[in-house]
Amino acid sequence: MAKSVVEIKNLSKIFQRDSFSVAALESIDLDVKEGEFLCLMGPSGSGKTTLLNIIAGIDRPTGGELHVLGEDIATLSEDALATWRNVHVGFVFQTFNLIPVLTAYENVELPLLLTKLSAAERKEHVLMALKLVGLADRIDHYPRQLSGGQEQRVAIARAIVTDPTLVVADEPTGDLDAYSADEVLDILSRLNRDFKKTILMVTHDPRAAHHATVVRHLEKGQLLPVEN
Repeated sequence: MAKSVVEIKNLSKIFQRDSFSVAALESIDLDVKEGEFLCLMGPSGSGKTTLLNIIAGIDRPTGGELHVLGEDIATLSEDALATWRNVHVGFVFQTFNLIPVLTAYENVELPLLLTKLSAAERKEHVLMALKLVGLADRIDHYPRQLSGGQEQRVAIARAIVTDPTLVVADEPTGDLDAYSADEVLDILSRLNRDFKKTILMVTHDPRAAHHATVVRHLEKGQLLPVEN
């Protein structure tokens, strides 16, 4: 039986705005197994990105239990949490967040500069990641020389170059045309299917959700029961 990568019990997240408290997440229970491709769906403001950010160690819960890869990450210091993220999590965002003055190769190499890998080892990892996303012939191109779909594929290569345990994707196709979106989703599916990567994706697009192995819906901060 597959082990749990994410274990959440009775999790809540409350944002304080002036004298008002806004409950972004309430009583969340979630178990994500190793090798799952989980899609979180819901309308804007439903709490899906907040939940994704908490699982990825970008944000912290207000209450409840949260274990990711066996670690109680809510108790880690900021420095320890940053180290944990660098080792275990690869991020893909709606906006590609590539650095315009760096080539595709240099953008993908960035996370590896925080490791102890040699230049030769870094090169091997970068070329492998770019080949995996079909951009081995674009290593010297700058973001302005790439299409939106190609930029997002570079961003995926950057997310996986450290061989993270968990890949989190927040609306990864939100800024793409249908053809480019399908290319990106096919890559994420292949990472899940062929490389056994555990993937958590937030989307509002039902077409994107079809690529996932598990789909859960959030509404007004609450995770809806699994549909039979």
